Amino acid sequence: MEMKIEEYLKDKKVKFTALEHPPAYTSQEAAAEQHVSGNMVAKAVVVKVDKSYAMCVLAASLKLDMKKAAKALKVKRVSLADETEMAKLFPDVDVGAEPPFGNLYELPTVVDEHLAADEEIVCRAGTHTRSIRLKYSDYASLVNPVVADLSTHAQ
Repeated sequence: MEMKIEEYLKDKKVKFTALEHPPAYTSQEAAAEQHVSGNMVAKAVVVKVDKSYAMCVLAASLKLDMKKAAKALKVKRVSLADETEMAKLFPDVDVGAEPPFGNLYELPTVVDEHLAADEEIVCRAGTHTRSIRLKYSDYASLVNPVVADLSTHAQ
């Protein structure tokens, strides 16, 4: 599946701003490079659920709470997918720069309620040097995520 996120957004007639920045390997670094709050940067965290996977999307400034994620996904427990699994699930993007569009990879997607309250979000565009900014409402209408409490504050 070779899908560039920007082409997908253009196909869906969604307004967005593409942002070029120096290499950023964490969502918080990406926020800093773009001079935006980590609260509006959407990071995708992929978790293993039984024998499949799901995508949890939360603000870069927050940490995924595994118990809350399991509850939101209606399973007993979840664990983080490793880099090898990520590379297989997202063959068209840089590992660690996965866009939060689980729908494009047939992954159930849950968005943290804090992020869902934002007017706009910034997310990875599949590389460590490119991000996109769009309205949360446009993102939600494309991805159709479940919204739940997923996070704890990062220490």
